[in-house]
Amino acid sequence: QVQLVESGGGLVQPGGSLRLSCAASGIIFRLSAMAWYRQAPGKERELVAWISSGGSTKNYADSVKGRFTISRDNPKNTVYLQMNSLKSEDTAVYYCNTVRFWGQGTQVTVSS
Repeated sequence: QVQLVESGGGLVQPGGSLRLSCAASGIIFRLSAMAWYRQAPGKERELVAWISSGGSTKNYADSVKGRFTISRDNPKNTVYLQMNSLKSEDTAVYYCNTVRFWGQGTQVTVSS
């Protein structure tokens, strides 16, 4: 079955950085577009970043442009989200996604 397993979340101070990873199995990863979403308490889940199957096309939410970078390593079946200059408003559970499949989420908390 399809499994998406996120890791790399944690507590970080404002201005800090984190790198999230999502290891995929049960899909043909190199043919799959991948995305990161996030959901903050009391808010709807929102798209953060998207990357095409080959990695040549990337899209970002306006709120993270210039701070977050999505990338992928197809031989490793892994997608990453590098998050720099983190702000308190980036606090959320971050989810990996492809098509209708979701990971379990990883908590990111930005606080001093």
